[in-house]
Amino acid sequence: MAEYSAPLWDLQFILDAVAKSSEIATYPDFAEIDVDMFEPLLEESARFIEETVAPLNRTGDEVGSTWNSDNTVTTPPGFADAYRQYVDAGWQTLPFDPAHGGGGMPWVMALALQEMLNSACMSFALCPLLTQGAIDLITHHSDEAQKETWLRPLVSGEWSATMNLTEPDAGSDVGALRTKAEPAGDGTYRISGQKIFITYGEHDMADNIVHLVLARTPNAPPGTKGISTFIVPKFLLDDDGKPTIRNTVSCTSIEHKLGIHGSPTCVLQFGEEEGAIGYLIGEENRGMAYMFTMMNNARLSVGVQGVAIAERAYQDAVGYANERTQGRAVGAAAGTSSPIIDHVDVRRMLMTMKAYIEAMRGVAFLDAAAVDAEGHHPTEAGRAKGAERAAILTPIVKGWCTDLGVELTSLAVQVHGGMGFVEETGVAQHYRDARINPIYEGTNGIQALDLVARKLPMDSGRVARELFGDIDAIARAAVSGGDATAEMGAALQTASATVQAVTMKLVERLAGDPIDAFAGATPYLRMIGQLAGGWSMVLQALAAQQRIDAGDTDERLAAKLVTAQFYCEQLLPLAAAQEAAVLGSATSLMSLDASQF
Repeated sequence: MAEYSAPLWDLQFILDAVAKSSEIATYPDFAEIDVDMFEPLLEESARFIEETVAPLNRTGDEVGSTWNSDNTVTTPPGFADAYRQYVDAGWQTLPFDPAHGGGGMPWVMALALQEMLNSACMSFALCPLLTQGAIDLITHHSDEAQKETWLRPLVSGEWSATMNLTEPDAGSDVGALRTKAEPAGDGTYRISGQKIFITYGEHDMADNIVHLVLARTPNAPPGTKGISTFIVPKFLLDDDGKPTIRNTVSCTSIEHKLGIHGSPTCVLQFGEEEGAIGYLIGEENRGMAYMFTMMNNARLSVGVQGVAIAERAYQDAVGYANERTQGRAVGAAAGTSSPIIDHVDVRRMLMTMKAYIEAMRGVAFLDAAAVDAEGHHPTEAGRAKGAERAAILTPIVKGWCTDLGVELTSLAVQVHGGMGFVEETGVAQHYRDARINPIYEGTNGIQALDLVARKLPMDSGRVARELFGDIDAIARAAVSGGDATAEMGAALQTASATVQAVTMKLVERLAGDPIDAFAGATPYLRMIGQLAGGWSMVLQALAAQQRIDAGDTDERLAAKLVTAQFYCEQLLPLAAAQEAAVLGSATSLMSLDASQF
């Protein structure tokens, strides 16, 4: 198993060429940020992650977190110490408001750190990921007193946070939850009920855990309209604001999982007699809307986890393919044994991984740039466009990138051959760890339905048309950009025309028989993901060619062009292959009786 090496050059290239970080840095909210800080900041964070976090990955998998009889949880050896170093170095604060102790950096910079952290050890990275979402929710929806109380220690990472939606009988159907919130008469509520699948719901890494809990108040309307959001801390605060008073929240068990063993996935019991003390965020019955702030934040980050684990698996696969000798490659001298990287099919697998990873990374950073525009663009029109672009890109990033994360980690196992199926090589862990991401934060089937039913029809389809317009503009630029990019641009034009035609038909079906449209939602997500990946790769190819034309001789630029060409030739055409599945009738899908399965 190779040591993790952060892909700094590609991250810096993506930040500059795709996310346009230099332009984002000109937003007035980032006036105090020196764009020249970005590169050394990435390099220093990479050094910390490679040296301190990456070595935890194997230990976290083999030892895992442990539930104790006193309802506490012990994380794997090294986790708590690494987390303390992470907090002390200020990495948690990077993108948050300086008014609450944040670093005030653009979200695109935070995303680069997140990718590296998740590649190094996803089970460790899940703790700060949940905290970032809680910070976002409290920032947008809490009153000033709550912000003053909870944000600063969350921003620093001194305290961590969780998201508490799921219950035994309320998974994706959040509206079925039963957890109760009874007013106590003093402005607080008493929370009682059970939540399951709570990532880092109990652990030994932070001084306090701030649970954001969905619950129902008395006489609340049924379904999602009757849900409220509460802050329920593990420790209540004393008069000095210190977490010293134990709230009645207990971890009754942790799950035994396929992967991410280092991350405790907890069953939490709120209240035993009178209930745990909680504090209402905003208004009653608005909780689902508030929680979507946290979930949408997390969905982009989970998409990046798909990229991150694929990157780690790719590095292992490349290392093994260069070291492992077997058979004689075409053209090799008689009687010699070739490194397997010289065999054509191994090259196909590695190029597929490389091209998809660079494409996914680009799409994720396009989404993050839209998030930065939504929150910080100096004009109202710019903020509105950022919000719309993030809305349509986020389900694509979450769904497409996490599905591919599973496929690409599987390819890494295949490159290793029989040794990939053996735990000692370590590559199987990436495959196991990646499998949760298509489930996290709304399953990918839900992402597909959200994309088709809510995002494509936004403003009578204008938002989708503007996305396609931007893709077509890049395709035209590539066609006219010279021999190096012309074929890529033509391929992108062909794919975009197909996806646009299919999109129009799919939206028409929503107004007719929605079941037909919903039946095509998942293949449509794959289709538009392939197209977005092509957009990303052609953007990168144009930027690489521009640097080459300016005299830059870095061989990695030439490699970028080759990788983009491979994507456009062999992977982008897979978008059109989804057309029949997207537009096929739902009849054959729905005709069998349940007893016939």
